[in-house]
Amino acid sequence: MMLRRHSVNAMSRAIVLALALALPPAGALAADPAPVPLLAKGQPVDWWFVFKFNASGFAGCGKDAQGDRDCMFGGTPRTKDRFGQQFAFASSAGSALAPGKDCVGTTIEDPVGATFDQVYNGAFNYLLWNDQFYGDPAGVVCKSGQCTDRWGHSKGMLAWNDDGAGFVMQVTTPGWPRSGSNMFARRSPNMGNTLGCSSSNNNLLASQHFFALKLNKSDVIAVLKALENASVVTDRTKLQIVKTGGPQDLKDAVARLGEKSDSTTATKVELSTKVILISKPSRLEVPPWQMVSALLGNPGERAATWWLKPWINSTGRSTKIDCWDEPQLGAQPGPVTIVGTGAWMSQEFSLTATANHAKIGVTTSGDNHYSIFGDLNQQGTIAPPGCDKSQNGRGGLFFVVENKELFDSLSALVGGRDAAPKR
Repeated sequence: MMLRRHSVNAMSRAIVLALALALPPAGALAADPAPVPLLAKGQPVDWWFVFKFNASGFAGCGKDAQGDRDCMFGGTPRTKDRFGQQFAFASSAGSALAPGKDCVGTTIEDPVGATFDQVYNGAFNYLLWNDQFYGDPAGVVCKSGQCTDRWGHSKGMLAWNDDGAGFVMQVTTPGWPRSGSNMFARRSPNMGNTLGCSSSNNNLLASQHFFALKLNKSDVIAVLKALENASVVTDRTKLQIVKTGGPQDLKDAVARLGEKSDSTTATKVELSTKVILISKPSRLEVPPWQMVSALLGNPGERAATWWLKPWINSTGRSTKIDCWDEPQLGAQPGPVTIVGTGAWMSQEFSLTATANHAKIGVTTSGDNHYSIFGDLNQQGTIAPPGCDKSQNGRGGLFFVVENKELFDSLSALVGGRDAAPKR
């Protein structure tokens, strides 16, 4: 029996209407879940901190001494030199430092490896910046592959979904990471993109730190503005290190990166997690950790960085800082003590160059228990001539976490001997 034409049309209209009612409104389709800091695969947290120990005091990492190590993101382990990939970590799920297992950055069971894996082997948007790409990818800003001359002394990774939410990971590792996706392999297949399977032996011999923080869309834009202010080294034309999608205002903020900023104004914002983000521009020619003290209300600090010539020695509350911007930063900062040694598991280790490339600190006075994770070394000068010397004339970021348990354990880590003054 044949249906009449008007019956068929009515049925078609009914089906179309039913489908329309079943579908969400235009623009209401949700983006993929945001990438987040992970302690291990499937274990999200709001933040984590990792301290990788140096090879002098903490050689190896639970694998055999011949270098039988995993390179899950490609590459070949360095075996000619000593290596150290033992680590301690803390997080919003457990904020006292605890020992990690195996080699940091090489499995999906450690914070660095798991957090990086979701992006490298996923489909998220990403941005990588590093003043020491060492020519891979080729042609990023500086022909030498190592950028100085007012570029930001900053390294890290930002990842987000199409709604604009994601995470930032601050690193101190030259030449890592150099690719945000397995679709864009490194130029040298043997080098890969795995921590410990990279050309930079600094990453293995010296201590390093990593800090990852969960971000909403507003936070992501705040981080992008801070990166612009700090003149970080990146190249949005190279898909190896920049994949841009998501909201238009976020894409616009990415488009402003890869240029030197003329800013002379430090910025300080509180993110949705209550973590404070500070950005130093290269043209604010002041000693970095004294600047941080001033912006936090002038507490004292203990700072452990790549402390090498030109040395900024420890300064007291009465030390006059003449390379200074009093209208912006106030009269004078609190004292800043250079850390010489730290301790872990009853073992003392060096926290100055060339054993330490992390940039970490804690406050030593004031009402707040601040842990500070930075991009900048305490190198430069506190008095003319040459206020633009070294890190005084470079940009960078600082993340400041107020958490008593983290503060106590980090204070113990950097609580060794003060560094002796240098000339």
